[in-house]
Amino acid sequence: MDLQLRDKVAWVLGASSGLGRASAESLGREGARVAVSARRAGALDEVVGAIGSSAVAVPLDVTDSAAIGTAAKEVVSRLGAIDILIVNAGGPRPGGFEATGADELARGFDLTLASAWHLAKQVVPAMKERGRGCVIFITSSSTKEVIPSLLLSNMMRAAVVGMAKTMSKELGPKGIRVLCVAPGRIETPRVVSLDENAAEASGRGISEVRNESEARIPLGRYGQPREFGDVVAFLASERASYVSGITVTVDGGALNGILS
Repeated sequence: MDLQLRDKVAWVLGASSGLGRASAESLGREGARVAVSARRAGALDEVVGAIGSSAVAVPLDVTDSAAIGTAAKEVVSRLGAIDILIVNAGGPRPGGFEATGADELARGFDLTLASAWHLAKQVVPAMKERGRGCVIFITSSSTKEVIPSLLLSNMMRAAVVGMAKTMSKELGPKGIRVLCVAPGRIETPRVVSLDENAAEASGRGISEVRNESEARIPLGRYGQPREFGDVVAFLASERASYVSGITVTVDGGALNGILS
């Protein structure tokens, strides 16, 4: 299937590893010109090397709202007008309600919700002028079913979904699609770290923790990053031109809700 992404310009955040990198690579394989951003410039160079000459690195700390505007201008100057924005950032600090302080709350807000707001504010106006575009927020299955000991992720990502749904209503008449993609247990550094934390807290081995998680997934395994990235690429493409305002869950069937 031709996703009709050739020469489309995509800006992917949090692209140095995990879900962001997988999304950038899937878009690149389909012929999109991809700007990849994250804090670690060296890691971004590796991603650019993997994608090829159609990719450029634009280092960015998404918690720096002023830097977001500068980075957006650089993407446009190097690749052209942005057709696709993939908003992604590392997860907020794990912890429950009692263990989470005001400082962690502020950092989680800046990393997950405020960054999504500022990125969309920078990119959407030009999409409106052109009458087309797609914004995808990478969230979490926690927006459907809260995950214990991930208070900040449960809070902030749910707020991103609310923002995305509102944007989809406002921007649909302007030719802009807005949606979310929610990963379950995808084998990324973030998920490995969460498994390590759970193992340490419970006094069990990491393999035991993982086996327990996999037992709750109907497909019986963690997903691979490319499986997630390919879904993002499809949803960003013209082949999904009537999909907007929803959250697509990529979790191997783990969620129990019938509306998942």
